[in-house]
Amino acid sequence: MQQIKDGTDLADVIINLRDVEDARAIVSSGADISVGGLITLTELAEDPLIISGLTAIAQAAASVGTPQIRNVGTLAGNVTQRPWCWYYRNGFNCFKAGGDECFSVNGENGQHAIFGGGPSYIVHPSDVAPALVAFDAVFTVSGPNGNRELSSEDFFVLPITNAERENSLMEGELLTGVRIPAVSANTVSTYYKVMDRQAWTHAEVGVATVIQRDGNQVQNASIVLAGVAPIPWRVQAVENFLAGKQISEAVASEAGQLAAEDAQPLANNAHKLPMTSAAVERAVLSLAAG
Repeated sequence: MQQIKDGTDLADVIINLRDVEDARAIVSSGADISVGGLITLTELAEDPLIISGLTAIAQAAASVGTPQIRNVGTLAGNVTQRPWCWYYRNGFNCFKAGGDECFSVNGENGQHAIFGGGPSYIVHPSDVAPALVAFDAVFTVSGPNGNRELSSEDFFVLPITNAERENSLMEGELLTGVRIPAVSANTVSTYYKVMDRQAWTHAEVGVATVIQRDGNQVQNASIVLAGVAPIPWRVQAVENFLAGKQISEAVASEAGQLAAEDAQPLANNAHKLPMTSAAVERAVLSLAAG
């Protein structure tokens, strides 16, 4: 809608889907939790089922925008929103607009990708998406050819695969919901967000952290970054490092340093490296037992 308002995208027809009740439900089957794509961010952030078992998702939804935005914005809208790169949003003929250049490479790139960039260096703007990926959510898509389900690896698309798009939605398809596998009782999670000001804005860096623990020992970890890559960025090196470790200040610090190890910053966004390290360190440490 914002792109229609500012003239960077045009639509011949706008269809109101708000009355599709099945798309505004949160349902637990025991094996998984299904969340409709039209659930508002406020509903997602305040649902007892999400808060109790999928805390990082509730926190991510609560971190988006203002109360007014969360009351209207939906899960599907947040996950599939287009990039907020100022070149793309201001009519430059960049890769995302169907052109053949990323103007940020030699231009203003302070908010752009430090992982996974090239040929486009946008960052994925969603807070909710990294939390969904951290919980291994399955994305349900509907379109002219029926329904299909996609893993996060198949749903989100790097620019090297398709420089014009951020996901694998085909023409006429919609994200209609997600399925999140049930978590064990020893699962804890958090979403930690770093912004450049104490006001509504997108993440400079965010991290969704999901840990299964035995006491204070990590059995399994999922670490997914926001605001630093063209897709929600899973840091498997940190996940592997944490497995079997007792959570401590030293372990959390090393995890943070490892998270930024493979970054490739542009001229003006190297500040995201220490932010990434600090965000991961604080998120991991916050999930220590006791």
